[in-house]
Amino acid sequence: MKKFWITTLGCKINQYESESIRQRWEQMGFEQAANDVEAHEVVINSCAVTASALRDLRQLVRSINRRNPEADIIITGCAAQVFAGELAELPGVSEVIPQDHKADLLKLDKLHDSEEKVENSDGVTIFQPFEIKDYQRARAVVKVQDGCSHRCTYCIVPITRGPSVSRKIEDILSEIQRLLDAGFREMVISGINLSHYGREFKDRPDFWDLMERIEKEFGSEWGGRARLRISSLEPGQLKDRAFEVFSSSKLICPQLHLSLQSGDYSVLKRMGRGHYKPQDALTFVEELTKIWPVFGLGADILTAFPGETEEEFNNTFEFCQKLPLSYAHVFPYSVRPGTVAAKMKGQLSGFIKKERGAKLRELVEEKKAEFLNKILGLNSLKVLFQDKNKGICEFYSTCELENGFEGAVPRELVKVVPIKILKDKLLVRILEPEC
Repeated sequence: MKKFWITTLGCKINQYESESIRQRWEQMGFEQAANDVEAHEVVINSCAVTASALRDLRQLVRSINRRNPEADIIITGCAAQVFAGELAELPGVSEVIPQDHKADLLKLDKLHDSEEKVENSDGVTIFQPFEIKDYQRARAVVKVQDGCSHRCTYCIVPITRGPSVSRKIEDILSEIQRLLDAGFREMVISGINLSHYGREFKDRPDFWDLMERIEKEFGSEWGGRARLRISSLEPGQLKDRAFEVFSSSKLICPQLHLSLQSGDYSVLKRMGRGHYKPQDALTFVEELTKIWPVFGLGADILTAFPGETEEEFNNTFEFCQKLPLSYAHVFPYSVRPGTVAAKMKGQLSGFIKKERGAKLRELVEEKKAEFLNKILGLNSLKVLFQDKNKGICEFYSTCELENGFEGAVPRELVKVVPIKILKDKLLVRILEPEC
């Protein structure tokens, strides 16, 4: 029997698509191997967002080939869309399937021998037929949107994933129901650019319309027993409709992740992101405390963009100081082929990129410690445990159980009391019900 192994690099959408492929291959009678050494076929679902992602991919291919030289390595995903020729030359690679044909992997009756493949009518504008009914992690991802039609000057994603496409609301609701029936109690509503959701539909529902439909369908029955997390929002989405949805929801976690990128408006305009101002995001976050007195806040921050002056960097640093961040992902700018920013003047040195990235990360660690101290004072938290010791609370902070579970890890949300801070996480104890 053919054994396969799938390795995923990059975003939650890649994780979701890998899971969909895994489930389909098992349905077709293939067996998932214990690791890549035992596999006949190894699929690498790749990322191309940064230069380091491509470097990691090359290293991974060579490492797998050394461990298992007989395996056929299939590379798919975003890097396969842009760097197909280069990747095909790597040792052990038998096939390179670009992102816009990744769904071909769902229809292969025999790996490599099938003549039937899933073809998009124009290669990019159809929502590919990925779906899941299970997940190999405690928190399931639900993909609702793909691609991006807003070409930020630094970003390769519109090249790798094409323009924005949205998933039908009924298909999303059906998948959430399947996951709830399968026992999942936290789902991450994910897309490449959620602000583009619904643009191509006749009635043009937006992302907040989608969240209201999900709430209407599941809120009454599942509020308090299951929860939704939103993968990443554009600051431009944080307006009255967002506030209304958060105010009325029984399912959405009190936690946001913002695709902020910079706290300096001049830099944002050069990035092609002049559709929002940093202050607008800060004002919304301050207003949000009226409905969420405590909430987790994460952000993506891209520093050392071409031409970023010391003053512009300091504006971003000072803006991040004002935000009640509980974590952040800091990315020094890296040149991506085919993007406008790759040809911009004022490319900064590696030393400046490293220095500014380190300074921001140090600030983020300080903010994270402040947030952990804040939630340490709460009476209780709700944690979804991922193994016998560790889990994630509603604010997206890591929690470690004092003694761990002796038996099976519960799949429901567990009420705990925080005890103390352990470096970058909370030590917690299960809250015993009052007699």
